[in-house]
Amino acid sequence: ITTAMVEQYSANVQILMQQKESRFRSAVRVETVTGKNAFFDQISATAAVQRTNRHADTPLIDTPHLRRRVTLVDYDWADLIDNLDNPKLLTDPSSKYAINARNAMNRAIDDAIIDAALGSAYGGVAGGTTYTFDTSNKRVAHASTGLTLAKLLSAKQKLDADEVDEEDRFIAVGSLGLADLLDIQELTSADYATVKALVNGEIDTFLGFNFIRSERLDIASYVRSNLMWQRNSILLALGQDITVDIGPRRDKNMAVQVYLGMSIGAVRMDEDGVVEIQSWEST
Repeated sequence: ITTAMVEQYSANVQILMQQKESRFRSAVRVETVTGKNAFFDQISATAAVQRTNRHADTPLIDTPHLRRRVTLVDYDWADLIDNLDNPKLLTDPSSKYAINARNAMNRAIDDAIIDAALGSAYGGVAGGTTYTFDTSNKRVAHASTGLTLAKLLSAKQKLDADEVDEEDRFIAVGSLGLADLLDIQELTSADYATVKALVNGEIDTFLGFNFIRSERLDIASYVRSNLMWQRNSILLALGQDITVDIGPRRDKNMAVQVYLGMSIGAVRMDEDGVVEIQSWEST
């Protein structure tokens, strides 16, 4: 009877749990570019001159011009399915491979944006000037505590003080940071209900910010670097969006190759529009 027992195998290939979509792409400025490097010109604020005399000479204002450089980086993903494997399989895995690879590309986009938010930016006439992240004015230190209302308000105040546009503001936090918000004693009952809905995923806004949960934010020695920014303060450059090619490789005995590629870059456009909020995560 044991010889006659049947073994059943699934006809479906399951993709294990992972972040599938880019969570930051829609929260930053996106531009299509051509070339290895792309340059974006900016002008800084000026002041009006009060006229004190009739028929006075027209004042000439020297408008400050700035420039930021973004460098494209190429990404590849490929895997092979031997042409002799298909008769032995219940299902063709190539489509699942492509989906899995696309997920990896989307996570790479988020990583590039996160790195650009706090990393060095380059600009100037030829792109050789370095702009480092201002940790003295744009960082809310962790002080061995998790994410608190005081930290959120302090970071918001930094943006407000620099007259950063109030629309399209975002904050990225980890899952533990969201959980910390439920323990904030200063919250009113209405605020607590709002935060609870935020943690439950029913809404995504609080204090005028769109919240994005991400487990890819930098963490070192239990200190998580949460981010707060305005959309136009970070730029994602697309030289080539995600492309997919599935086809035979003659040099690999006609094995089917699943290939995905893209060429992207990211840069912080404005030092005033990005704030780092550090929080302690011991678990």
